[in-house]
Amino acid sequence: MQDTIVLYPSPGMGHIVPMVELGKLLCRHHDHHLSVTVLLTTSPHEPSSTTSYTTQVTRTTPSVTFHHLPPLSTPQDTSPTRSRAAMAFEFIHLNTPNVLNALQSISTTSTIKAFVIDLFCTSAFHVTSDLNIPTYYFFTSGAAILASYLYLPTIHNQTTQSFKDLNKTYLHFPGLPPIQAYDMPESLLDRDDPSYHDFIYCNAHLPKSRGIITNTFEALEPKAIKVIAEGACVPDIPTPPVYYIGPLVADAEVGGPVECLSWLDAQPSRSVVFMCFGSRGTFSASQVKEIATGLERSGQRFLWVVRNPPLTDEEVKTKSSSRHEDPDLEALLPEGFLSRTKGRKQYLNRTVLVEDMKLAMPMEAAEDGFVSAGEVEKRVRALMDSEEGRELRERSWKMREEAIAAWEEGGTSSVATTKLAESWNMI
Repeated sequence: MQDTIVLYPSPGMGHIVPMVELGKLLCRHHDHHLSVTVLLTTSPHEPSSTTSYTTQVTRTTPSVTFHHLPPLSTPQDTSPTRSRAAMAFEFIHLNTPNVLNALQSISTTSTIKAFVIDLFCTSAFHVTSDLNIPTYYFFTSGAAILASYLYLPTIHNQTTQSFKDLNKTYLHFPGLPPIQAYDMPESLLDRDDPSYHDFIYCNAHLPKSRGIITNTFEALEPKAIKVIAEGACVPDIPTPPVYYIGPLVADAEVGGPVECLSWLDAQPSRSVVFMCFGSRGTFSASQVKEIATGLERSGQRFLWVVRNPPLTDEEVKTKSSSRHEDPDLEALLPEGFLSRTKGRKQYLNRTVLVEDMKLAMPMEAAEDGFVSAGEVEKRVRALMDSEEGRELRERSWKMREEAIAAWEEGGTSSVATTKLAESWNMI
């Protein structure tokens, strides 16, 4: 039977694409003597972009296949008092029997060398333990965030209060700058929310895995990598091997539209501000207009990934939104913005990028989190025109060169991937 690696990402393109890129990397590194199977949950609200993406991958990379789990047979708790994060964790948890059936089915035709999950799929951890399949995590964030998540169960045991109630209290993670308690991810702010305990459960299982695969490279985060290696983030038990195999970058065909890349190629070197806030980086319509106004006033060239505002609570409860996947830019942006600018166009992460890596500038927000157009304009101008901005851009360019070196023969990421493959060969 052929050896295979089974990958299990959380729902959503922001999780699926990095996991598939990991699968492609593993296939290349094994000279195609290995197959990769990606388990995908089935949701009635799955965007069409997921289907088109998986179809494209199947066509271009035959060694990566997709196994679609059947729809859930058990209804979810979607009561008004249940947070979106709690519902997301429950959806993944309810899929655990489907994961078991899928692994048993795959095992009849292939030898599963490893099961790789992302953090939010931890509810499937015990399934592979029972089947004697080694489980690894794929951590798509960097080493600094990994260090904080590994240490989070320790922080959890140090207080009985919710982080949202710890005003002016700083949390201290090994090797990281102090972080204000209320700046932690939203899912962790309320200790009474089930999602808080789901999150703690997931992080507590990281050290129990056979290894953690991380999308970063050693030159980018030496301090965080050092404290993890020293065991400071998991005081009570040994830290499993961590494989720093980044940066993983999606193939061009799953990137932006061709016209964006063509426009970017036509701009002067290092002259464009790129704004992307991740798969969960959605803002209210008023905040989108404010960002647009600040960008326009800055006078700088920009490339901005604009997403629809988040669903309202009513849309989440009724699941009846008829909204299109692509945002209506004319409705979202200030009147005339597109024609006038034609030719020019999260707090834990911020702390790490600004204070630790020194690769970003912070945006100052009001108490309610709203960022003014003036602040956007000020920071974009500073990034492109000030001495501080020049130094930041130079550091970014240096990290670009380090990233390239990490994947050259004998580079740190290349070596780490080889060690990961060797760990599977010994199983």
